[in-house]
Formats: sequence, C-alpha cells, structure tokens
Amino acid sequence: MEALIPVINKLQDVFNTVGADVIQLPQIAVVGTQSSGKSSVLESLVGRDLLPRGTGVVTRRPLILQLVHVDPGDARKNDDGNGGEEWGKFLHTKSQIYTDFEEIRQEIENETERISGNNKGISEEPIHLKIFSPSVVNLTLVDLPGITKVPVGDQPQDIEVQIKDLILKHISNPNCIILAVTAANTDMATSEALKVAREVDPDGRRTLAVVTKLDLMDAGTDAMDVLMGRVIPVKLGLIGVVNRSQLDINNRKSVTDAIRDEHAFLQKKYPSLANRNGTKYLARTLNRLLMHHIRDCLPNLKTRINVLAAQYQSLLSSYGEPVEDQSATLLQLITKFATEYCNTIEGTAKYIETRHSLSCLFFAIVYSFFNLLHT
Repeated sequence: MEALIPVINKLQDVFNTVGADVIQLPQIAVVGTQSSGKSSVLESLVGRDLLPRGTGVVTRRPLILQLVHVDPGDARKNDDGNGGEEWGKFLHTKSQIYTDFEEIRQEIENETERISGNNKGISEEPIHLKIFSPSVVNLTLVDLPGITKVPVGDQPQDIEVQIKDLILKHISNPNCIILAVTAANTDMATSEALKVAREVDPDGRRTLAVVTKLDLMDAGTDAMDVLMGRVIPVKLGLIGVVNRSQLDINNRKSVTDAIRDEHAFLQKKYPSLANRNGTKYLARTLNRLLMHHIRDCLPNLKTRINVLAAQYQSLLSSYGEPVEDQSATLLQLITKFATEYCNTIEGTAKYIETRHSLSCLFFAIVYSFFNLLHT
C-alpha cells in the first residue's frame, strides 16, 4: 500500500504540467494562521530548514511538498542525488538537483515572486517540490498561505478574503484531509484553522488537529484536556508537538536537536501521552492516514479516470485517422490555400472567403509548418 503515494504524486505532477484540474486527488492540506507554527511543523517533518521565513504572509503560493523516503542503497541517490543523502527537485526547474537546502529556500522565494510579485500578493498556482531523504516517510502535503486578518504594507486590502478563498478551494475537495494547526497558547474555541475546517467538514471526519507550542502555555496550565480530545471534536485525532522558538532558529538549533528536546519535554510533562504525540508520531500518523485515504478513494478515482479516458479517446477518434505523411499533407494545404487565395483575388472563387477566415487559415498553416520544422 506504500506504493500508492508515489502514484498519486505522479498524477499530481502530470495534471500540473498539462494545466488540468479535472480530478480531485487525495491530499493533505495544511491550514493555520501565520503565527500557529505551521512552518515549523512542516520543517520538522522534513528534518531540514527549507521554508522562507519572515513577517506577514510568507507562504504566498500553495506548496505541494512530496516527501520520498530513500534507503541507503537506493539507486536514485546516484542517479538524482549525485551520491548525496538528501536532495530536492522542483517540477518547474525540470531535472535540476538541489543538495543545498538554503538554495531550495531561495528558489521557493524566487519562484513565488516570479508569479505573485513582491507586494505580498498571493497566487493559486502551486509550487511542486519533491524531497528525497532517508529521514522522511512517504508523504505529500499541501502548504497553504497562513490565515491573516490585517493587510500589511502594500498587500491587497482583501488579502484575508483571497487567502480564505484559496484555502477553501483546496479543503473543499472531499478527498482532502485537513491538517488544522493551532497554537496551544491560544483559545481553541476561536481557532481560525478549526473554524475554516468546520465550514467544509462540520463533523470533523477528515480533520486532524495539530496543537503546537505545548511548551509555551501559561504557568499552572497544561493541554491535557486538549490532548485527550475533550476540547476539539475531530474524528482523525489530535497530536501535540513542540516547535523551535524564534530564538532557537536564530541560534541555528537543528531540527534533529529540536525533536530530541521535544521528546524529553513530552516524557516529563505528559508521560502518559508521550507515545501518542510529537513530530515522529505525527509523521507516521500522516503517512498511515494518507495511504488509507488513497485506498478508500481509489475505486471512485479509477472510475473517473476511465470515464475521462473514454471521453478523450472518443474526441481523438472524431478527428479521423492519424496523418502518416505530414510533409505531403502540409504541402497540399499550402497549395489549396494558394489556389483559393488567387481565385478570391481574381473574383473567380466559387465561395468568397472573408479576410478573417483566410487570415485564420493562413496563420494555421504557418503554425503547422513551424511545428513541422521543429519535430
């Protein structure tokens, strides 16, 4: 069943390349406010710093993050990764390999500005990033822009509406699992992530809640009731994690060290729940949920693909048999066009073509001729 995730990843790549969005594929969408710790959760799952950071809306395009586990003897290490242990590939840069994760972060920023501009606006066109590493589980996540209320700088005045519409577009997909990220030191009853999730999943059947910043709760309080599922009604469960603080990031604390400290904190503060919380448990849970979700969606997905294949095969057949000799056919078209054009000028044409029709035919022939020269 583990092989199902790469198949869905391949379908995502194909649909993005051809610009089609005709099938709603199973996916996990990450939703949260700007200050919820969403980026830290994703970087913990990858095990590396790779996401842009800053103030305001940092994620301004959906990031489809495909994590691919590679074993030590995997041939792809030499074929793709130049012998390295970890590497990344963007769909838009084709075969270029990134072994420096700082370069991956910079490429995300550059590609974001290329489409969205540098005024903090957003775009619904996704960035596809594939990370190969022995430290990850097979998983695909869609990182969405953080929910915000107030435009900053020269952001559009309706930035809140734009972001919410983009989030709803993804999580309205009935095949989408919603990963709702909420900070433990905020009021769970007013969580923006859970609020927007409930709009499309009122029963919480496809929502998994992640509670971040467990170590930053007020003195004398804890998250026991929340972690026990007594506060947030979600069917897929709730997992607590400990993020790196901004000071940790500034001091270049590694994700590996952060996960070690997270484990120690959970063992000390929540010993009875430690084995059902934390980043590693979150990764395994997401992997399991995605595999089972793909399995459940597969029958309908297969039916939909078969229907589409039949439709397009019928459309293709309506165009007639394939042209065997393209050069001869093109020459016939050019000769016919020249004859009809001369007849029109001389006034002897049986049917007088309009200038617009002749122009369209002429440009179609030129376009076909150009394509023929380059095939």
